[in-house]
Amino acid sequence: MPFTLLAPSQYREEIRKSRFLALAAPVSNAEQAIAFLAAHSDASASHNCWAWKVGQQYRFSDDGEPGGTAGRPILAAIEGQDMDQVAVLVIRWYGGIQLGTGGLARAYGGSASKCLQAAERIEQVAQQQVSLHCPFADLALVKARLGDFACQLDAETFDAHGALLSLSVPEAQLDALQQALADLSRGRLVLQPGIVAAT
Repeated sequence: MPFTLLAPSQYREEIRKSRFLALAAPVSNAEQAIAFLAAHSDASASHNCWAWKVGQQYRFSDDGEPGGTAGRPILAAIEGQDMDQVAVLVIRWYGGIQLGTGGLARAYGGSASKCLQAAERIEQVAQQQVSLHCPFADLALVKARLGDFACQLDAETFDAHGALLSLSVPEAQLDALQQALADLSRGRLVLQPGIVAAT
């Protein structure tokens, strides 16, 4: 079972007069990863190299370093630590001594790996995406109960009759949530698999 970060982490290292700062953060999607990288990149640095992985999606950048010496080693560090839903940025301030391609790959990959090793991590729980149309009369009670089943409310769209809720539910809690909703509504509330678009 893969892990993700509980909170952002950082690691600093100096290698042959070049300073490296590795920053890692949990992210839920590509947009969050891109926002994290934009917010933490340092324009005064020589290079802002990065990688992120969210499920089957991943991206990486060498930011001007020789191809394959920065972004791919950072991604390899993420995968080597069995991490998912993580973005890692490694910032380098050049110190005047060339590291060579092998040295760069070790520096970037090593900084990323040490940053992730030092971070607090949690095991990822398999989530199921479901939708639920809820009448206004039941909405407050339903939303109050979601936390009992470790549900995350991803989106909420209102119509004339109530709200369409898009939820992420731990797979182990799915049956219990469905039973609780049925009990609460005398069988009217039913979870639908996947994300249903509002009409």
